[in-house]
Amino acid sequence: MAIRFGTDGWRGIIAEDFTFANLRLASQGLALWARRHAPPGPWVVGYDCRFASEDFADACAEVLAGNGLPVLLCDRPAPTPVVAWNILAHHGAGGVVITASHNPARWNGFKVKTSHGSSAPPEQVEALERIINSLMPEAVRPLPKKDALAQGLLRLVDPIPPYDQQVARRVDLALVRSAGLTVVVDAMHGTGAGYIPRLLAGGTTRILEIRGERNPLFPGMHNPEPIAPNLAPLSQAVRQHHAQVGLAFDGDADRLGVVDEGGNFLTALDAFALLAFFLLEVRGLRGPLVKTLTSSRMLLRLGERYRVPVYETPVGFKFVAPLMLQHNALIGGEESGGFAFQGHLPERDGILSGLLFLEFMARTGKTPSQLLALLHQAVGPHFYARRDFPFPPEERETIRQRLNNAYPDTLAGLPVRRKDTTDGWRWVLEDQWWLAVRFSGTEPLLRIYAEADSPQRVEALLDAGQALAGVG
Repeated sequence: MAIRFGTDGWRGIIAEDFTFANLRLASQGLALWARRHAPPGPWVVGYDCRFASEDFADACAEVLAGNGLPVLLCDRPAPTPVVAWNILAHHGAGGVVITASHNPARWNGFKVKTSHGSSAPPEQVEALERIINSLMPEAVRPLPKKDALAQGLLRLVDPIPPYDQQVARRVDLALVRSAGLTVVVDAMHGTGAGYIPRLLAGGTTRILEIRGERNPLFPGMHNPEPIAPNLAPLSQAVRQHHAQVGLAFDGDADRLGVVDEGGNFLTALDAFALLAFFLLEVRGLRGPLVKTLTSSRMLLRLGERYRVPVYETPVGFKFVAPLMLQHNALIGGEESGGFAFQGHLPERDGILSGLLFLEFMARTGKTPSQLLALLHQAVGPHFYARRDFPFPPEERETIRQRLNNAYPDTLAGLPVRRKDTTDGWRWVLEDQWWLAVRFSGTEPLLRIYAEADSPQRVEALLDAGQALAGVG
């Protein structure tokens, strides 16, 4: 079986293709690449709350150590951004996070991080795939954990203190603690549990956490992704406790979902634009913005308003991170709810995103719905939705051909200005509204997205996307 990396790492179904044997091959391939190309320093290995993640992390660490690479192994489950920050804090050469992020419970994954804490860029991913898929099982050279510890090649570390210190530098925690907010946090049984309550303890702001216990089955949801269908318990808790806001994290806490004071879900496009608006308008900062193709055109409007450049990339932080580093971007983000910030990591961080959102509320005294209204006053009303469709693998090529051959003159009553195939298929319409269709990079799903000037037009565009793809 060939090991292939998607938009962020290699992912597979546990015991089917995500096995200890394949994980060791992937780790051996990484070790061979690292010995030739990586800078000096230890490799940080972390893991999430999924089934056997700590055992997979041990196996990875044993292979890296067996190849003579120093390893810092997290002593507890940790969010991906926390692991990534520890790479910087320990002057690491790179890192690995055992996580399938937002995928369903049957999945696990292998995310590779650079010395910057970012997702591995495309050229590194291509090289890793070539090396890994050329290896035979007998090429793997593990060193048992106890021996690696005894020889000093492996050391256990608590990943929390370095991250907490960094967050305190990036967020006015004292202001948020004293703001008197009531906040509900939904950890979705993932690694983000405990972070917001700990960081904001001791003030008048009250934090209520739900689904904070580890449960690899992720009960009550299809997958631990902070999107509206999975957040009914959060919406209910916000209303029940008269909270001003609800925050949700995905399985490895690199994504943020926001629920307003009425229990209504704010789309990730709204959250991205609001965070950029906060940095530009309230904090008065300036710097480039980096967005993926399926992120909101509100970022383009903010770029015009504040006279900062906006760069657009294919979907995936392996494309966002290099541009953030190249241009020292103020913020980078994508439609999935992952956002990164200047002075932190060129990598998604749901916890920091949530804290910055709370600082926005504390500084302005406004609720999420009021902040959204303020944003729409600045850039105009925008509406967005996404539909996901699982499909049999044998139909992938048929769907691809349908979309390749689709050249409509109009969609939902708007003239089509151009068709973009940089990442999937995107039809840019009059006034830069858009419809996009692309295959998920991590699971067998077809995603259909649209942004327009009314909810009705968004639904019409999604219907048109289904018809063009022949799904649903």
